[in-house]
Amino acid sequence: MIATEPPAAAKLPSLDRRSVIKGGVLGAGLAGMPLAAQVPVRGFTHGVASGEPAANGVLVWTRFVANQDTPLTYELSESADFGSIAAGGTVTASADNDWCCKATARGLAPARFYYFRFVAPDGSMSDVGRTKTLPEGPTERFRMAVFSCSNIAFGWFNAYAHAADANAFDCTLHLGDYFYEYGPGTYPSADEALSGRTLFPAKEIVSLDEYRRRYALYRSDPDLRRLHQMYPMISGWDDHESANDSWEGGAQNHQPDSEGEWSVRKAAAIKAYREWMPVSDEPWAAYEIGDLATLFRLETRLTARAEQFSYGDILTGQTSADEAMTALTAFREGDYRDASRELLGARQQAWLADGMRRSAGAGKPWQVLVQQVLMGNLSTAPGLTEGLPGDLPDFIRQRILAGAMAGRAELPLNMDAWDGYPAARERLLKSALNANANLISLAGDTHNAWAFDLDHAGQPVGVEFGVQGVTSPGLESYLSFIPKDRLERAIVDHNPQLQWMDSARRGYMAVELTPGSASSEFRFLSSVREKGAGVSATHRMTTLAGNRKLQAT
Repeated sequence: MIATEPPAAAKLPSLDRRSVIKGGVLGAGLAGMPLAAQVPVRGFTHGVASGEPAANGVLVWTRFVANQDTPLTYELSESADFGSIAAGGTVTASADNDWCCKATARGLAPARFYYFRFVAPDGSMSDVGRTKTLPEGPTERFRMAVFSCSNIAFGWFNAYAHAADANAFDCTLHLGDYFYEYGPGTYPSADEALSGRTLFPAKEIVSLDEYRRRYALYRSDPDLRRLHQMYPMISGWDDHESANDSWEGGAQNHQPDSEGEWSVRKAAAIKAYREWMPVSDEPWAAYEIGDLATLFRLETRLTARAEQFSYGDILTGQTSADEAMTALTAFREGDYRDASRELLGARQQAWLADGMRRSAGAGKPWQVLVQQVLMGNLSTAPGLTEGLPGDLPDFIRQRILAGAMAGRAELPLNMDAWDGYPAARERLLKSALNANANLISLAGDTHNAWAFDLDHAGQPVGVEFGVQGVTSPGLESYLSFIPKDRLERAIVDHNPQLQWMDSARRGYMAVELTPGSASSEFRFLSSVREKGAGVSATHRMTTLAGNRKLQAT
């Protein structure tokens, strides 16, 4: 949860202020159609997608609605006319999986583009998709478009459209919050919601059928549909694919008394995700980028995460600023440092440590974490509580004040990020150092853009690029009374690991790996409220191989 999202049930105590690509076979014409008009009731309903790329294979996906289980043929070819089939097979569309089907094609050549399609028994065909295998051996460059936090009711998916039109990536990464579980009027509020971006089902989703219908809504968006059609996607869920601030045993936005057992809702969310997304059923996975890098897709939500700490709980019953500071200090020296608290869990942590060791030992310059939440240290800068406007919503006011007090107690802003699990973070960073890894962490979740240096006990470990949201608003939505430049300067100056940030704009990252450097170009949209708005500004951050720190800009 970030400060713009709905409040938790318990409020904080009151505190004092202190191409073939563009058109043709890959269907850019979808862009002008309303969502309802794009979804046939039978047959191929939601286009195609691909994911889980490897040097010799890739997973392909489609959805075919019928009256009974239906076998589909899938075909991959290096040519758009499918004159020669490179790989193929059959897969069954079944109601058991909401008519979604996926198959892994093998025997492909590395670093090669392939077209793919599905064919039904009646001869009807899906859209034609394009995918790409991963490189093998010497690799001079690998480019990824990176996304997070796409809330359909806040605006248009212009970031997806821009990346698809760019035709410049080897794959895409989605770091989570692919959709949001809220019902209408929650996040965004009725006043914030954009006309024409109507939620379905018109309620908070809880059951398997409701999760499926929300995926169907999002996957009907023409820009998201075309992005999937253009590139293979490596993706992992964050919290909103299940419920806000989810953890292994529950979620802030799950009430067992009215919404049933968490285990049932969690299982429904996972099943729908694996049906509708071009993903394997493995909770975590590694992807080898030739001799250049290893990507490690992590699972930080539902497998082993301990429940988040809450400042509301810590400060309950404190009646003065002095009492609150005493409680925060005791927490910092006690429960906050609990070594048993997990984010990855022992099994995933051991897998990652071994994978980093193998990757670095093979001489690969980069070990890249494809994960969900910020790893860099981030606390509230002093002075941000000055001049809070009187009309600020109470739940935002309380979070700002609590965050400022936590910062004075040397505690982080966001307990839902790695900052809330310091012992787990130390284990990961120490394992990276032991592996002699050059770590790059890619993170989403916060809706804003960030670039951190990461260190462990003063030793540089690597860097982090945190991607801004596709549409979800960030700090600008509740700290608008502070000028953007002053806000960013105050936060960067207060946080030693943080080298740069952007507090106000939406978009995506274009991440490029080469043998000598890794960079992220943050691409900022002029608007998400105007359909088709393009990129109006960029900012690039770079690290050199072996340096484990960002270059000065």
